[in-house]
Amino acid sequence: MNVNPILLEVFKNRFAAISEEMGVTLTRTAFSPNIKERRDLSCAVFDHKGDMVAQAAHIPVHLGSMPLSVKSAIENSDFKDGDMVMLNDPFKGGTHLPDITLVAPVFCEGSTEPAFYVANRAHHSDVGGMASGSMPLSTSLYQEGIIIPPVKIVENGEIVPGVMTLLLNNVRTPVEREGDFAAQIMANITGVTRLKELIEKYGLQKVDFYAASLNDYAESITRNTIKSIPDGTYQFTDYMDGDGVDCENVPISVTMEVKGDSAKLDFTASGDQVTGSVNAVRSITLSAVLYVFRSLIEGDVPTNAGILRPIEVLTRKGSILDANFPAAVAGGNVETSQRVVDVVLGALAEAIPQRIPAASQGTMNNMTIGGMDERTGKPFAYYETLAGGMGASATCRGEHATHSHMTNTLNTPVEALEYSYPFRVKTYCIRKNTGGAGRIPGGDGLVREIELLSSCEITVLSERRVNAPYGLQGGSPGTPGKNILIRDGEEIVKPGKFHSPLKKGDIIRMETPGGGGWGK
Repeated sequence: MNVNPILLEVFKNRFAAISEEMGVTLTRTAFSPNIKERRDLSCAVFDHKGDMVAQAAHIPVHLGSMPLSVKSAIENSDFKDGDMVMLNDPFKGGTHLPDITLVAPVFCEGSTEPAFYVANRAHHSDVGGMASGSMPLSTSLYQEGIIIPPVKIVENGEIVPGVMTLLLNNVRTPVEREGDFAAQIMANITGVTRLKELIEKYGLQKVDFYAASLNDYAESITRNTIKSIPDGTYQFTDYMDGDGVDCENVPISVTMEVKGDSAKLDFTASGDQVTGSVNAVRSITLSAVLYVFRSLIEGDVPTNAGILRPIEVLTRKGSILDANFPAAVAGGNVETSQRVVDVVLGALAEAIPQRIPAASQGTMNNMTIGGMDERTGKPFAYYETLAGGMGASATCRGEHATHSHMTNTLNTPVEALEYSYPFRVKTYCIRKNTGGAGRIPGGDGLVREIELLSSCEITVLSERRVNAPYGLQGGSPGTPGKNILIRDGEEIVKPGKFHSPLKKGDIIRMETPGGGGWGK
């Protein structure tokens, strides 16, 4: 069968539309503000081997790593029509425990093996563990929440009651979790239905052929993009502020070798895995690399498994970018992934300086707050990542107060915050003049102040409080972020990673970093 370029474009958009519709279903039916307001979720379509065919425009750190979750589900499960498998184990295809993935097979009539799979991943605001919100200053995976290996949550179209009961008995907010699980199940049902309709219209052979062709097309475009980078070896090192427990300035380092239409990225010189929770599993590193190279590609190319084919990624077991079980990993997904992007972009800036922006804020500013809502007498768990400044480029200044790189979420609106949680938002504004100076300045961060209306606990995992986002080509770095607890009128500066009990009337002030400037 020969590739028809018109049909290739049709299938590219059909597969993407299925993923987008899954996302709409999940967003509209979820219970938690983190999913329905912030859209901390991702959806994608996979072929019979578990390779990604298409994704929605959701969260980069989810989507690059989700194929390993799907392949883990395939290897560890006997899928039947109407089944769904759930998992979150970072060492079996997951990223960190709050990100729970549901995988569903797509069977054709009369077939005994799935022709495709659909999957979605959503960040749950609490999955148990030692701290509300399940993003603790942990030293072991066991402290971070319930660990779910690949297990059937739906069998023959029915929720497995024992599995659901086990899950809900290990979280602080079971009603909200059950609603979010139901939303994830419905999102997969939507994807399965639409794929079956596509196969019924075109036939399995043609649908399967164009799924493979889209991966080949993405590979071809990626190779052409790599060809535009001068051959050579490029190196860059940046640092994590610390792990929040016992170490500081953890190096993240890459040596990139570009040769013809392929690239090799060697991260083995990065630091050893640490005691605290900023360790990353290998899938996180792969996600960040996929994101950067996809960002280099001009035009509307599908984001799928083909993009990584020309790229070899080397990591070292036992390092911060390829940690061994049972390392603490809650912050690796959200913080270390951002630094991997920074170092890959930094290396590319040596090769193609006019095409690479300065560092963006380089953190997701993770804030989790939980406790008992004194207004209702019910438990609550709040999670959010906050926006900051983007790095400037040769053509435009950095955007102010926006999510960048490995996160693609929205903010939680003030109205939704104050309705859902015992909070009063005191300040929410741009943190002016925090972007790095340069011929083209970086974007500014933001300021958010939240007053607590109930006693509770808070955990913050943030970066770029010590090591500022770098500028490029003579531009200045962005202003580092700052975390402040205001108690009885006194301002107490807190470190980038901290856990603390809070009392009613306390105010948490988060000042996020600005992006780096570009040019002298």
